[in-house]
Amino acid sequence: MPFQKFQSDEIFTGYELLGSGYVLITNEEGEVDAIVMEQDAGDNIQKVRGILSPGLINCHCHLELSHLKNVIPPHTGLIEFLCSVVTKRNFDPAVIQDEIVKAEKEMWDNGIVAVGDIGNTADTADVKSKSKIRWHNFVEVLGFTDEKAEENLALYQSVLDRFNEIRSRSLSGPKTDPDGYRDRSSLVPHAPYSVSPKTFRLINQLTKNQVISIHNQEHPAEDELYKTGGGDYLKLFKIFGVNQSPFPVTGKSSIRSCLPYFNNGQTIFLIHNTYMPEEDISWANSYATENGLKLIYCLCPNANLYIENRVPPIELFIKHGCQLVLGTDSYSSNWQLSIAKEVQAILAMPRFATVATLTDVLKWATINGAKALQWDNDLGSFEKGKRPGVVLIDKNYWTSRRLI
Repeated sequence: MPFQKFQSDEIFTGYELLGSGYVLITNEEGEVDAIVMEQDAGDNIQKVRGILSPGLINCHCHLELSHLKNVIPPHTGLIEFLCSVVTKRNFDPAVIQDEIVKAEKEMWDNGIVAVGDIGNTADTADVKSKSKIRWHNFVEVLGFTDEKAEENLALYQSVLDRFNEIRSRSLSGPKTDPDGYRDRSSLVPHAPYSVSPKTFRLINQLTKNQVISIHNQEHPAEDELYKTGGGDYLKLFKIFGVNQSPFPVTGKSSIRSCLPYFNNGQTIFLIHNTYMPEEDISWANSYATENGLKLIYCLCPNANLYIENRVPPIELFIKHGCQLVLGTDSYSSNWQLSIAKEVQAILAMPRFATVATLTDVLKWATINGAKALQWDNDLGSFEKGKRPGVVLIDKNYWTSRRLI
Protein backbone atom coordinates (compact mmCIF):
# COMPACT_ATOMS: atom_id res chain seq x y z
CA MET A 1 0.00 0.00 0.00
CA PRO A 2 1.45 3.44 -0.95
CA PHE A 3 2.67 5.69 1.83
CA GLN A 4 2.17 9.40 2.44
CA LYS A 5 5.02 11.36 3.97
CA PHE A 6 4.68 14.72 5.71
CA GLN A 7 7.36 17.11 6.95
CA SER A 8 6.73 20.44 8.67
CA ASP A 9 8.35 22.99 10.96
CA GLU A 10 7.25 20.88 13.91
CA ILE A 11 5.44 17.61 14.50
CA PHE A 12 3.33 17.24 17.62
CA THR A 13 3.02 13.53 18.36
CA GLY A 14 0.23 13.84 20.92
CA TYR A 15 2.85 13.87 23.68
CA GLU A 16 5.80 15.97 22.50
CA LEU A 17 6.93 18.45 19.86
CA LEU A 18 9.55 17.28 17.38
CA GLY A 19 11.64 19.56 15.18
CA SER A 20 11.73 19.95 11.42
CA GLY A 21 14.11 17.04 10.89
CA TYR A 22 11.35 14.46 11.31
CA VAL A 23 8.89 12.98 8.81
CA LEU A 24 5.47 11.49 9.56
CA ILE A 25 4.64 8.42 7.45
CA THR A 26 1.10 7.09 7.02
CA ASN A 27 -0.64 4.82 4.55
CA GLU A 28 -3.24 6.17 2.10
CA GLU A 29 -6.02 5.77 4.69
CA GLY A 30 -4.11 7.75 7.29
CA GLU A 31 -2.96 4.85 9.45
CA VAL A 32 0.30 5.84 11.14
CA ASP A 33 3.33 3.79 10.14
CA ALA A 34 6.20 5.71 11.74
CA ILE A 35 7.91 9.00 12.50
CA VAL A 36 11.47 8.88 11.19
CA MET A 37 14.40 11.19 10.58
CA GLU A 38 14.37 12.92 7.20
CA GLN A 39 17.42 11.02 5.95
CA ASP A 40 15.57 7.73 6.55
CA ALA A 41 12.29 8.76 4.92
CA GLY A 42 13.18 8.36 1.26
CA ASP A 43 11.61 10.52 -1.44
CA ASN A 44 8.16 11.99 -2.21
CA ILE A 45 7.98 13.95 1.05
CA GLN A 46 5.20 16.56 1.24
CA LYS A 47 6.70 19.65 2.90
CA VAL A 48 4.35 22.08 4.66
CA ARG A 49 4.67 25.00 7.07
CA GLY A 50 3.27 24.88 10.61
CA ILE A 51 2.64 22.18 13.18
CA LEU A 52 1.56 18.71 12.11
CA SER A 53 -0.82 17.40 14.75
CA PRO A 54 -3.11 14.44 15.31
CA GLY A 55 -6.77 15.24 14.72
CA LEU A 56 -8.23 17.65 17.28
CA ILE A 57 -10.76 16.61 19.93
CA ASN A 58 -13.64 18.96 20.80
CA CYS A 59 -14.90 17.75 24.16
CA HIS A 60 -17.80 20.18 24.52
CA CYS A 61 -20.10 21.53 21.84
CA HIS A 62 -23.84 22.12 21.27
CA LEU A 63 -24.16 21.43 17.55
CA GLU A 64 -27.94 21.81 17.73
CA LEU A 65 -27.54 25.50 18.66
CA SER A 66 -25.58 26.38 15.51
CA HIS A 67 -28.50 28.49 14.25
CA LEU A 68 -27.78 30.98 17.08
CA LYS A 69 -24.57 32.17 15.42
CA ASN A 70 -24.38 35.97 15.80
CA VAL A 71 -27.83 36.04 17.45
CA ILE A 72 -26.79 36.59 21.08
CA PRO A 73 -24.30 39.47 21.51
CA PRO A 74 -21.06 38.96 23.46
CA HIS A 75 -20.56 39.91 27.11
CA THR A 76 -24.18 39.72 28.25
CA GLY A 77 -23.25 37.77 31.36
CA LEU A 78 -24.33 34.19 31.91
CA ILE A 79 -27.84 34.74 33.28
CA GLU A 80 -28.90 37.00 30.40
CA PHE A 81 -27.21 34.61 27.98
CA LEU A 82 -29.20 31.62 29.30
CA CYS A 83 -32.43 33.56 29.12
CA SER A 84 -31.66 34.37 25.48
CA VAL A 85 -30.89 30.73 24.62
CA VAL A 86 -34.15 29.57 26.19
CA THR A 87 -36.28 32.19 24.43
CA LYS A 88 -34.60 32.13 20.99
CA ARG A 89 -34.91 28.47 20.03
CA ASN A 90 -38.08 28.65 17.91
CA PHE A 91 -36.38 28.84 14.52
CA ASP A 92 -37.58 27.33 11.28
CA PRO A 93 -36.50 23.64 11.36
CA ALA A 94 -35.01 24.02 7.88
CA VAL A 95 -32.78 26.86 9.11
CA ILE A 96 -31.72 24.79 12.13
CA GLN A 97 -30.74 21.85 9.91
CA ASP A 98 -28.89 24.07 7.43
CA GLU A 99 -26.79 25.62 10.20
CA ILE A 100 -26.07 22.21 11.75
CA VAL A 101 -24.78 20.99 8.39
CA LYS A 102 -22.50 24.02 8.00
CA ALA A 103 -21.14 23.76 11.54
CA GLU A 104 -20.40 20.03 11.19
CA LYS A 105 -18.52 20.69 7.94
CA GLU A 106 -16.55 23.53 9.53
CA MET A 107 -15.36 21.28 12.35
CA TRP A 108 -14.41 18.46 9.98
CA ASP A 109 -12.53 20.79 7.62
CA ASN A 110 -10.51 22.35 10.45
CA GLY A 111 -9.39 18.96 11.73
CA ILE A 112 -11.78 18.04 14.53
CA VAL A 113 -12.15 14.25 14.53
CA ALA A 114 -14.26 13.65 17.66
CA VAL A 115 -16.80 15.72 19.58
CA GLY A 116 -18.49 15.45 22.95
CA ASP A 117 -21.76 17.03 21.86
CA ILE A 118 -24.63 18.22 24.05
CA GLY A 119 -28.19 17.82 22.81
CA ASN A 120 -31.62 18.34 24.36
CA THR A 121 -33.18 17.15 21.10
CA ALA A 122 -32.36 14.74 18.26
CA ASP A 123 -32.07 17.63 15.77
CA THR A 124 -28.48 16.65 14.95
CA ALA A 125 -29.15 12.94 14.48
CA ASP A 126 -29.45 12.86 10.69
CA VAL A 127 -26.31 14.95 10.14
CA LYS A 128 -24.34 12.81 12.57
CA SER A 129 -25.48 9.63 10.82
CA LYS A 130 -23.53 10.79 7.73
CA SER A 131 -20.65 12.51 9.51
CA LYS A 132 -17.03 11.39 9.40
CA ILE A 133 -16.56 12.84 12.88
CA ARG A 134 -17.02 10.57 15.90
CA TRP A 135 -19.69 11.80 18.29
CA HIS A 136 -20.35 11.15 21.94
CA ASN A 137 -23.91 12.41 22.31
CA PHE A 138 -24.50 13.84 25.77
CA VAL A 139 -28.31 13.83 25.90
CA GLU A 140 -28.84 16.59 28.40
CA VAL A 141 -31.61 16.25 30.98
CA LEU A 142 -33.36 19.27 32.51
CA GLY A 143 -35.89 18.77 35.30
CA PHE A 144 -36.55 21.30 38.03
CA THR A 145 -38.84 19.23 40.26
CA ASP A 146 -38.87 15.73 41.71
CA GLU A 147 -42.58 15.42 40.92
CA LYS A 148 -41.89 15.31 37.18
CA ALA A 149 -38.57 13.45 37.33
CA GLU A 150 -39.75 10.24 35.65
CA GLU A 151 -41.81 12.12 33.06
CA ASN A 152 -38.87 14.36 32.12
CA LEU A 153 -36.47 11.45 31.99
CA ALA A 154 -38.78 9.54 29.64
CA LEU A 155 -38.70 12.51 27.25
CA TYR A 156 -34.91 12.56 27.13
CA GLN A 157 -34.76 8.78 26.95
CA SER A 158 -36.65 9.03 23.65
CA VAL A 159 -33.92 11.36 22.37
CA LEU A 160 -31.27 8.88 23.53
CA ASP A 161 -33.15 6.09 21.75
CA ARG A 162 -33.01 8.07 18.50
CA PHE A 163 -29.23 8.38 18.72
CA ASN A 164 -28.88 4.71 19.67
CA GLU A 165 -30.96 3.78 16.63
CA ILE A 166 -28.34 5.48 14.45
CA ARG A 167 -25.58 3.67 16.34
CA SER A 168 -27.28 0.32 15.70
CA ARG A 169 -27.47 1.04 11.98
CA SER A 170 -23.74 1.85 11.83
CA LEU A 171 -22.90 -1.31 13.76
CA SER A 172 -24.70 -3.37 11.12
CA GLY A 173 -22.95 -1.58 8.25
CA PRO A 174 -19.36 -1.72 6.96
CA LYS A 175 -16.73 -1.43 9.68
CA THR A 176 -14.88 1.80 9.02
CA ASP A 177 -13.54 2.19 12.56
CA PRO A 178 -11.76 -0.26 14.86
CA ASP A 179 -14.80 -0.52 17.12
CA GLY A 180 -17.22 -0.63 14.18
CA TYR A 181 -19.07 2.63 14.85
CA ARG A 182 -18.50 6.28 15.64
CA ASP A 183 -21.27 7.39 17.92
CA ARG A 184 -21.89 6.76 21.60
CA SER A 185 -24.62 8.30 23.72
CA SER A 186 -25.45 8.83 27.39
CA LEU A 187 -27.98 10.69 29.51
CA VAL A 188 -26.38 13.57 31.42
CA PRO A 189 -27.53 16.29 33.83
CA HIS A 190 -27.51 19.80 32.40
CA ALA A 191 -26.37 21.79 35.44
CA PRO A 192 -26.86 22.09 39.21
CA TYR A 193 -29.40 24.87 38.62
CA SER A 194 -31.65 22.76 36.36
CA VAL A 195 -31.75 19.23 37.78
CA SER A 196 -33.74 18.10 40.84
CA PRO A 197 -32.38 15.68 43.47
CA LYS A 198 -34.52 12.78 42.27
CA THR A 199 -33.51 13.43 38.66
CA PHE A 200 -29.86 13.36 39.69
CA ARG A 201 -30.38 10.03 41.47
CA LEU A 202 -32.15 8.50 38.47
CA ILE A 203 -29.36 9.63 36.12
CA ASN A 204 -26.80 8.10 38.48
CA GLN A 205 -28.61 4.77 38.30
CA LEU A 206 -28.80 4.85 34.50
CA THR A 207 -25.17 5.80 33.79
CA LYS A 208 -23.07 3.19 35.59
CA ASN A 209 -19.48 3.30 34.23
CA GLN A 210 -20.51 5.72 31.47
CA VAL A 211 -18.99 8.99 30.30
CA ILE A 212 -21.24 11.90 31.29
CA SER A 213 -20.98 15.68 31.66
CA ILE A 214 -22.35 18.57 33.71
CA HIS A 215 -21.98 22.34 33.39
CA ASN A 216 -20.18 23.48 36.52
CA GLN A 217 -19.79 26.80 38.36
CA GLU A 218 -20.18 29.11 35.38
CA HIS A 219 -21.40 31.98 37.57
CA PRO A 220 -21.25 32.90 41.31
CA ALA A 221 -25.06 32.69 41.44
CA GLU A 222 -24.80 28.92 41.08
CA ASP A 223 -23.17 28.62 44.48
CA GLU A 224 -25.50 31.23 45.94
CA LEU A 225 -28.49 29.16 44.83
CA TYR A 226 -27.39 26.24 47.01
CA LYS A 227 -26.04 28.31 49.87
CA THR A 228 -29.06 30.59 50.33
CA GLY A 229 -31.81 29.62 47.87
CA GLY A 230 -31.61 33.06 46.24
CA GLY A 231 -29.64 34.86 43.57
CA ASP A 232 -29.81 35.71 39.91
CA TYR A 233 -30.92 32.27 38.73
CA LEU A 234 -34.41 33.07 40.00
CA LYS A 235 -34.78 35.25 36.89
CA LEU A 236 -34.15 32.23 34.68
CA PHE A 237 -36.58 30.07 36.67
CA LYS A 238 -39.42 32.52 36.07
CA ILE A 239 -39.24 31.82 32.33
CA PHE A 240 -40.22 28.25 33.20
CA GLY A 241 -42.99 29.37 35.57
CA VAL A 242 -40.97 28.62 38.71
CA ASN A 243 -41.12 31.50 41.20
CA GLN A 244 -38.65 30.30 43.80
CA SER A 245 -35.70 27.96 43.89
CA PRO A 246 -36.88 24.33 43.73
CA PHE A 247 -33.51 23.05 44.93
CA PRO A 248 -32.46 22.17 48.47
CA VAL A 249 -30.50 24.79 50.40
CA THR A 250 -27.39 22.91 51.49
CA GLY A 251 -25.23 25.80 52.66
CA LYS A 252 -22.51 24.42 50.36
CA SER A 253 -21.27 25.24 46.88
CA SER A 254 -23.07 23.72 43.91
CA ILE A 255 -20.34 21.16 43.16
CA ARG A 256 -20.32 19.96 46.79
CA SER A 257 -24.11 19.75 46.70
CA CYS A 258 -24.44 17.83 43.43
CA LEU A 259 -21.34 15.69 42.83
CA PRO A 260 -22.30 13.38 45.76
CA TYR A 261 -25.32 12.19 43.76
CA PHE A 262 -22.83 10.20 41.66
CA ASN A 263 -21.14 7.04 42.90
CA ASN A 264 -21.48 4.60 40.00
CA GLY A 265 -18.04 4.59 38.36
CA GLN A 266 -18.78 7.41 35.92
CA THR A 267 -16.27 9.53 34.06
CA ILE A 268 -17.64 13.03 34.57
CA PHE A 269 -16.77 16.03 32.41
CA LEU A 270 -16.99 19.22 34.47
CA ILE A 271 -17.70 21.88 31.86
CA HIS A 272 -16.51 25.53 32.01
CA ASN A 273 -15.63 25.79 35.76
CA THR A 274 -15.28 29.54 35.29
CA TYR A 275 -15.76 30.43 38.96
CA MET A 276 -14.47 27.25 40.61
CA PRO A 277 -12.40 28.09 43.72
CA GLU A 278 -9.33 26.13 44.75
CA GLU A 279 -11.01 24.56 47.78
CA ASP A 280 -13.71 23.08 45.54
CA ILE A 281 -11.14 21.73 43.07
CA SER A 282 -9.34 19.97 45.92
CA TRP A 283 -12.60 18.67 47.41
CA ALA A 284 -13.95 17.41 44.06
CA ASN A 285 -10.75 15.53 43.25
CA SER A 286 -10.74 13.90 46.69
CA TYR A 287 -14.43 12.95 46.44
CA ALA A 288 -13.87 11.41 43.00
CA THR A 289 -10.90 9.35 44.17
CA GLU A 290 -12.74 8.10 47.25
CA ASN A 291 -15.89 7.18 45.31
CA GLY A 292 -14.51 5.60 42.14
CA LEU A 293 -15.24 8.50 39.78
CA LYS A 294 -12.99 10.07 37.18
CA LEU A 295 -13.18 13.84 36.71
CA ILE A 296 -12.33 15.60 33.45
CA TYR A 297 -12.06 19.39 33.50
CA CYS A 298 -13.18 20.83 30.16
CA LEU A 299 -12.03 24.34 29.29
CA CYS A 300 -13.89 26.47 26.72
CA PRO A 301 -11.97 29.76 27.00
CA ASN A 302 -13.44 31.58 24.01
CA ALA A 303 -16.99 30.82 25.16
CA ASN A 304 -16.13 32.08 28.64
CA LEU A 305 -14.73 35.27 27.11
CA TYR A 306 -17.79 35.60 24.86
CA ILE A 307 -20.27 35.32 27.72
CA GLU A 308 -18.55 36.60 30.86
CA ASN A 309 -15.26 38.04 29.53
CA ARG A 310 -13.55 35.83 32.08
CA VAL A 311 -11.65 32.54 31.96
CA PRO A 312 -11.39 29.72 34.53
CA PRO A 313 -8.44 29.38 36.94
CA ILE A 314 -6.33 27.16 34.69
CA GLU A 315 -3.27 27.56 36.90
CA LEU A 316 -5.18 25.97 39.80
CA PHE A 317 -6.29 23.00 37.71
CA ILE A 318 -2.68 22.40 36.70
CA LYS A 319 -1.53 22.79 40.32
CA HIS A 320 -3.96 20.09 41.44
CA GLY A 321 -3.09 17.67 38.63
CA CYS A 322 -6.52 17.85 36.96
CA GLN A 323 -7.13 16.08 33.66
CA LEU A 324 -7.68 18.97 31.22
CA VAL A 325 -9.38 18.93 27.81
CA LEU A 326 -10.72 21.59 25.45
CA GLY A 327 -14.11 22.43 23.96
CA THR A 328 -15.61 25.14 21.79
CA ASP A 329 -19.13 25.32 23.27
CA SER A 330 -21.70 26.32 20.63
CA TYR A 331 -22.17 29.02 18.04
CA SER A 332 -24.49 30.73 20.51
CA SER A 333 -21.37 31.59 22.54
CA ASN A 334 -18.37 31.53 20.24
CA TRP A 335 -17.06 33.26 17.13
CA GLN A 336 -15.97 29.96 15.54
CA LEU A 337 -15.85 26.20 16.21
CA SER A 338 -12.07 25.79 16.22
CA ILE A 339 -9.95 23.96 18.77
CA ALA A 340 -6.87 25.70 17.37
CA LYS A 341 -8.45 29.02 18.39
CA GLU A 342 -9.02 27.65 21.91
CA VAL A 343 -5.32 26.76 22.08
CA GLN A 344 -4.47 30.28 20.95
CA ALA A 345 -6.77 31.86 23.54
CA ILE A 346 -4.99 30.09 26.40
CA LEU A 347 -1.47 30.73 25.14
CA ALA A 348 -2.26 34.43 24.60
CA MET A 349 -3.00 35.02 28.30
CA PRO A 350 0.11 36.17 30.21
CA ARG A 351 -1.21 34.79 33.52
CA PHE A 352 -0.86 31.23 32.17
CA ALA A 353 2.54 31.65 30.48
CA THR A 354 4.49 30.17 33.39
CA VAL A 355 2.21 27.16 33.91
CA ALA A 356 1.06 26.02 30.44
CA THR A 357 3.38 25.42 27.47
CA LEU A 358 2.38 24.88 23.84
CA THR A 359 3.03 21.18 24.34
CA ASP A 360 0.73 21.10 27.37
CA VAL A 361 -2.18 22.79 25.60
CA LEU A 362 -1.80 20.66 22.47
CA LYS A 363 -2.02 17.58 24.71
CA TRP A 364 -5.31 18.88 26.06
CA ALA A 365 -6.49 19.31 22.45
CA THR A 366 -5.51 15.81 21.32
CA ILE A 367 -4.51 12.83 23.46
CA ASN A 368 -6.20 14.07 26.65
CA GLY A 369 -9.48 14.53 24.81
CA ALA A 370 -9.18 11.15 23.12
CA LYS A 371 -8.53 9.43 26.46
CA ALA A 372 -11.37 11.28 28.17
CA LEU A 373 -13.85 10.24 25.47
CA GLN A 374 -12.31 6.73 25.47
CA TRP A 375 -11.24 6.78 21.82
CA ASP A 376 -7.49 6.82 22.44
CA ASN A 377 -7.20 3.34 20.92
CA ASP A 378 -7.31 5.08 17.54
CA LEU A 379 -7.28 8.86 18.06
CA GLY A 380 -5.20 11.51 19.80
CA SER A 381 -1.59 10.63 18.91
CA PHE A 382 0.74 9.57 16.11
CA GLU A 383 1.35 6.00 17.21
CA LYS A 384 1.81 3.05 14.86
CA GLY A 385 -1.49 1.54 13.80
CA LYS A 386 -3.65 4.50 14.85
CA ARG A 387 -5.72 6.59 12.44
CA PRO A 388 -5.95 9.88 14.32
CA GLY A 389 -6.20 12.20 11.32
CA VAL A 390 -3.44 14.58 10.27
CA VAL A 391 -3.98 18.29 10.84
CA LEU A 392 -1.82 21.28 9.95
CA ILE A 393 -1.90 24.15 12.46
CA ASP A 394 -0.75 27.62 11.38
CA LYS A 395 0.90 29.24 14.42
CA ASN A 396 0.75 32.72 12.89
CA TYR A 397 -3.04 32.84 12.63
CA TRP A 398 -3.96 29.78 14.74
CA THR A 399 -6.00 28.25 12.00
CA SER A 400 -6.08 24.54 11.26
CA ARG A 401 -6.89 22.42 8.25
CA ARG A 402 -7.22 18.72 7.63
CA LEU A 403 -4.57 16.95 5.54
CA ILE A 404 -5.99 13.45 6.13
